[in-house]
Amino acid sequence: MTEGITSAAGIPLRPFYGPADGVRDYDNLADPGTYPFTRGRLTRTHGGPAGWIQRELSGEGSPRRSNQQLRALLAHGARGVDVIGDNPTVSALDPDHPMCEPAVGTTGVSLCRAQDFVELLEGIPLDRITLSHSLPPAFALAGQYLAGPHHGIDPAVLRGSAIQAPIYAEDCSYSTFLPFAIRMRLSLDSIVFSLREMPRFHAFLEDTYFISDGGLDVVEEMSLGLLEIREICRRLIARGLPVDAFAPRIAILVNCRMDLFEEIAKIRATRRLFARMMREEFGATDPRSWSVNIAVHTSGLTLTAAQPANNIVRGALQAMAMAMAGVQGLEISTFDEPFRTPSDIAHQLAIRTQQVIATETNIGAVADPLGGSYYLESFTDELEQRIDAAIRHMEQLGDVDTLVENGFFRGIFTAAMDRHSSAVQSGTLRIVGVNEHVVPPEADRFLRDVAEERFAPDRAHVERIRAWRPTRSSAPLAAALERVRSASADPDADLMGPIVAALGADATIGEITGCLREGQGLNADPFAFLASRPVHQRQP
Repeated sequence: MTEGITSAAGIPLRPFYGPADGVRDYDNLADPGTYPFTRGRLTRTHGGPAGWIQRELSGEGSPRRSNQQLRALLAHGARGVDVIGDNPTVSALDPDHPMCEPAVGTTGVSLCRAQDFVELLEGIPLDRITLSHSLPPAFALAGQYLAGPHHGIDPAVLRGSAIQAPIYAEDCSYSTFLPFAIRMRLSLDSIVFSLREMPRFHAFLEDTYFISDGGLDVVEEMSLGLLEIREICRRLIARGLPVDAFAPRIAILVNCRMDLFEEIAKIRATRRLFARMMREEFGATDPRSWSVNIAVHTSGLTLTAAQPANNIVRGALQAMAMAMAGVQGLEISTFDEPFRTPSDIAHQLAIRTQQVIATETNIGAVADPLGGSYYLESFTDELEQRIDAAIRHMEQLGDVDTLVENGFFRGIFTAAMDRHSSAVQSGTLRIVGVNEHVVPPEADRFLRDVAEERFAPDRAHVERIRAWRPTRSSAPLAAALERVRSASADPDADLMGPIVAALGADATIGEITGCLREGQGLNADPFAFLASRPVHQRQP
């Protein structure tokens, strides 16, 4: 081993790798598109489909403004979009909640009602692109399900994904202030709903990006992600669903940081671990169940407010690595992410970066172009073993419900954030522009005028929601919300049917979530601002 040289995850590295470190058993590697899918999910043939779905994270201000962003991205050549909600939306709070108004639309799109989804998706070719959601999954599915027919699109043809994070959401910025039992029921019910009503949709998306971009290393990222997948699978099977009924619709959205070979090895190890888990542990017999769809979002944590132009280089390098890893979808964190949601120019640069890689580099001509590398194959094996050991260790600690309630996972995230901060401050983690090659502020002006332009809270949208509330039909609304409340209180009841019906009856996401809390004996409003309002007017 080279003295003191490790990967980003702390794995010791040798000065060089040779035949003894390479492929020992080709059956453990296999051809692309062949079990255990180390080298790729699909078999590639020349003249067949190549590349990945090129998309970008989008959302800012009102649904109408965000719709313009989506249209612009598609006009630039994006083949999919990923809609992110603002902080109130991802927390299932309405924009006119007293705690939320200063944040409306500043970090994503503000969505709280069925009409918002209709406006967001106006003129978007939902039957030809994929639409991913960084939103509470039950509402992402319900909103798109209701909006599709409004635009003449059968929900059965909709493609895209919805994040499922019942175990980690409360600890990693997607807090909806709901008990774990309800979060898990929402995940299971939304997956079952999608299988029935939106069969082409990936409603079982494990998002390891958002849990890891606070400082987790790749072993922590993928062990936690696969642990959550395993837990959801067990609970779906316990409901009577055959594993092959839902496993082909599982997808993973992963992170990509700056240790590029480690990140490529992570993708390959994850494919192999998933395949073995599905076939050998869960007994899946459909080959589609063994082959997981992996998309990637390049790391926002690696981007810097200092010398923001350097972030363009970071995003390009990460994207190129993931193209070589053979991912199915890719989003680049834009250069201005340390300051804001993506500006128009940042969106265009990110899409053009993907297009240059796909069109001009010839990287996509051959599947798994780094396969067989002594270094990469050794690294893949090492990560597979470490991730698997970490999963087994956590599962031996006790049931997931207890670990969640005891704050076990929160401790992992907190420790990772502290570790990352200490590494930056000490210089152990070397970052150009931050602790190396620093320039004085007066010299650091390139692209700052774009990056530092902020989007003000969309108070006009808040007023639209306030003016709209009294126009609703109160009796059907109250009845729909009561059904949500009753379903929440009944542990055996389906939640998605009442949620879709309530959203269709003009209930807001905040009101619906408030009823979910009330069904659990909690205050409708987690901040106790609105408990005295009539039920049909409440919003948490």
